[in-house]
Amino acid sequence: MIDPNWAGLAGELRGRLFRPGDPGYRVATHVRNKRHEGARTPGAVVVAADTEDVRRSVLWAREHGVPVVARSGGHSFAGYSLNDGLVVDLGRCSLVDVDASTGLVTAGGGARTGQVHDRLRPYELTVPTGTSPLVGIAGLTLGGGCEYASRSLGLTCDSLVETTVVTANGDLVVCNETENPDLFWACRGGGGGNFGINVSLTFRTHPARDVSMCRLTWEWPDAERVVDAVQRLMPEAPHEFSLNLRVATSGADSVSAAGNRFVGVSGYYFGPSEELRAILAPVISAAAPSSSHFVDQTYWEAKGNMSHPSPVDDHFMTRTRYVKEPVSGQGIQSILTWMEKWPGSRNPDGGGLGMFAWGGAINEVPAADSAFVHRDTMFLASMDASWSREDSPRQVEAVQDWVNGLHADMGSYMSDASYQNFVDPELDDWRQAYYGTNYPRLVEVKRTYDPTNVFGFDQGIQS
Repeated sequence: MIDPNWAGLAGELRGRLFRPGDPGYRVATHVRNKRHEGARTPGAVVVAADTEDVRRSVLWAREHGVPVVARSGGHSFAGYSLNDGLVVDLGRCSLVDVDASTGLVTAGGGARTGQVHDRLRPYELTVPTGTSPLVGIAGLTLGGGCEYASRSLGLTCDSLVETTVVTANGDLVVCNETENPDLFWACRGGGGGNFGINVSLTFRTHPARDVSMCRLTWEWPDAERVVDAVQRLMPEAPHEFSLNLRVATSGADSVSAAGNRFVGVSGYYFGPSEELRAILAPVISAAAPSSSHFVDQTYWEAKGNMSHPSPVDDHFMTRTRYVKEPVSGQGIQSILTWMEKWPGSRNPDGGGLGMFAWGGAINEVPAADSAFVHRDTMFLASMDASWSREDSPRQVEAVQDWVNGLHADMGSYMSDASYQNFVDPELDDWRQAYYGTNYPRLVEVKRTYDPTNVFGFDQGIQS
């Protein structure tokens, strides 16, 4: 490819264009997961000032045959918010507007989830998002979007009522149930970056009701009983309740990690703590916690307390499976055995397996009603590990082999479906794993709006 006229593009913009070597380029190409640092070197990054900058950038990229990708929060686990062509950064397009008369909130394509909640807080309204306030609302929505409140309020994409997209031919397309309904369908779970650049998203809101929360931990010998009890609890649990069960190890090396294995539950309930205690009674009866903490809080206090911290040093690997039937006793034993085989790293975050409660309102939406197909599950299981720059290549390889081994082993006890927002570059059959029976329809939408694959990437849908 002949080096394109980047200066010509810069002259068309109200925003900024950064080239390699320019002050600001390094910040503009920051990746959250340092595992993928340096994997891609964009020819330029456009920090768009407005929607017209986005349109001009897409048209220019198409004319010059340059790959283009949108960047909002930059939280792609595989670093897919960067490429080796043109990156369109929407960070400045982050205005959030609340219409109190309709209960709708409209966010620019570069808004973070924390910005959306900050604007909604005075109205005591909310939208279910993720567990980090720094994640971009666009990418989160396009891939689904789940959190503790989702069993009651649904996925982020389930609250989407309209979105405006800059398509591959530069058109500004409004999508909702009646206008361009096929693209609207695809934008609710069809994955970020596939069909265009979403410059605006409008959501219905929900009352931000008070909640109760709990954190419980158990000694390692009780882990099997706890996992079994949690699995028995959730199918009968009210939709207003959710939890995250974590079986993990922490510690700066393999020796200390062996002494820091633990099992814990973080619970969340739209109701008072005495009712939350009653809901969790079967788990507490199965094994007495070594520590427990229950508290009544406002929605906003709980939102802050349940925020997910970034991994130390930001080197991490995450693989997922959906749990559609309870994991057998043999499967639970296998999980615990893998924790005991943790090879250790210099990152104190360690490694583990989390089971985030699914079901409830999530599963009430038919699988074909939106592109998000995973509507028949009990838990989202996340297998993850973190490491440090100080770890040797051999140790990093051992940690990654550990995650891959755990993931492969869980294939005997969990489904092959995976969560598209926790994008997994190791996944072979990602089309089926992410999209299942909805994939052929997504291909048709791609063929309509981006037939020449202007918005292409390693795991991008192709027409």
